[in-house]
Amino acid sequence: MNQSHSLKRHLLVSVLIVAGFAALPLIMTQRYLLGEVILFFLWAMVAMNWNLLMGHAGVFSLAQMLFFATGAYAAAMSTSYLGVSIWAALPLAAIVSAILAFFIGLACLRLTGAYSALLTYAIVGMVHVLIITETECFTMVRNSCQQTFGGAAGFSQFEDFGFRKVLRGKWILGNYYVALLAFAVTILGIVVIIHGRLGLAFRAIRDNVGYASSRGIDRRKYQIAAFAISAFLNGLAGATYAGHFRAAGPSLFDFSTLLFVLSMVVVGGIGSTWRPIIGAGTMMLIIEFSKGMGDARDLILGVALIVFVVVMPKGLAGSVRQLRQMLGRKASKNEEESKP
Repeated sequence: MNQSHSLKRHLLVSVLIVAGFAALPLIMTQRYLLGEVILFFLWAMVAMNWNLLMGHAGVFSLAQMLFFATGAYAAAMSTSYLGVSIWAALPLAAIVSAILAFFIGLACLRLTGAYSALLTYAIVGMVHVLIITETECFTMVRNSCQQTFGGAAGFSQFEDFGFRKVLRGKWILGNYYVALLAFAVTILGIVVIIHGRLGLAFRAIRDNVGYASSRGIDRRKYQIAAFAISAFLNGLAGATYAGHFRAAGPSLFDFSTLLFVLSMVVVGGIGSTWRPIIGAGTMMLIIEFSKGMGDARDLILGVALIVFVVVMPKGLAGSVRQLRQMLGRKASKNEEESKP
């Protein structure tokens, strides 16, 4: 299968997925369920971007939630301090996240493997600590002190997408389609990248840096590009999160959140096109059934990661495919043995 045909096929699948979700509110009208699908869109976006960076470009980074949080904070701060519309804040937040990723990439991508992952996670921890320990008052909001980056309380009650005034009781539908639009931009963008020339360069660096360099592919240049692209789309997801929940706080930096999204990538399968979406849906269902279990939920996430890393390293979809191929070979072998 040539590259052009593969791209067209995956673009068609993308359009069908988006069209299916666009029609979903016609049969599922409960506000709670629509809210859960919105969350699925947001986490699936982060999982797909993480897979692009780690599974295709070979960059081991733990800073994805930093860029998601940057998008949320940029949207919250621009609407709260500058009076920018949340609609204008969406692309602005994505650009801010990409710029931040570019400079972090310049520093971190001198390293490889676990060293890069540890350095990016150290940066996330540093930013988290700086935010929650901020005490100096920047402005007064509703008779209370507001720190520059929101402090431990974060930002809340800023401008949303405005559908509560327009659609009133059905405002969730407006937010649903905004999140779906962001999801569509992400899924289409990632498909074009993965199955285009840029994706080929990413995989060449991931598989054999020496060979890629001999063919004129600059590792740092392309990995920084992957870093910035994934951060741009993560920033868009973060800004959409802020517009939907009208909140942005330090909880976005929590290790449990990082573990949750990482488990989506691992459970779905690293290095593919669609498996992170399957992983996101699977982990959303697990979390839904484990609600009310408190800290045990983190234990469930940890166990799921261990099981899939050890038992099913190719993820849920990859393991199912491998099992199907094995059964097919066994059936063919039995058929040949039964012939006279």
